Amino acid sequence: MARKKEYDEDLVVDKAMRLFWRNGYESTTMQMLEKEMGINKFSIYSSFGNKRGLFLKSLENYHKKVNFIFEEFKNSNNGISDIKTFFYDSVNICNVEGNEKGCFVTNTYNEFAKSNDEFIQKQMNSFMDNLKELFIEKLKMDKTKNADLILKQANFLLLAKHGLAAASKVNTQDEITDYIEMIFQNI
Repeated sequence: MARKKEYDEDLVVDKAMRLFWRNGYESTTMQMLEKEMGINKFSIYSSFGNKRGLFLKSLENYHKKVNFIFEEFKNSNNGISDIKTFFYDSVNICNVEGNEKGCFVTNTYNEFAKSNDEFIQKQMNSFMDNLKELFIEKLKMDKTKNADLILKQANFLLLAKHGLAAASKVNTQDEITDYIEMIFQNI
């Protein structure tokens, strides 16, 4: 007969997500996970297979937590102002109590850029491609822009979003606001 879990899986995954978000995949040890999650290695392996399985579950959890920002962005129809709102929303999610600074997906994208883990690389590349397509869609709402300019601006915005994720870890709110405002003076 299978043992009943003596912990709330959603709660322990949330704790693991925050630890991975703060430290990255490689720097997070099983001992750190045990301590943070309040469960032993056996329970981690039993529920998630291994550290990678727990990490994938943590990414899934993060996507659920921030999906509302992407849905609002995707469903909006105000062009460039929607992109700017998305940038502010992306920073504001980090200010929610209990959340870490920066973007867990951007951190993962950067950490796994040269990794041999094709599955995570595909997930991260898909996320970035989808974000770029949303930028393109919003930029196309300005009929004065040609396709070449739209692509260049979408690339610029994607890189600016990466920079924003890094800046939100260490810079003040005023500096971040100035950064976002300067980005959109150039779009």
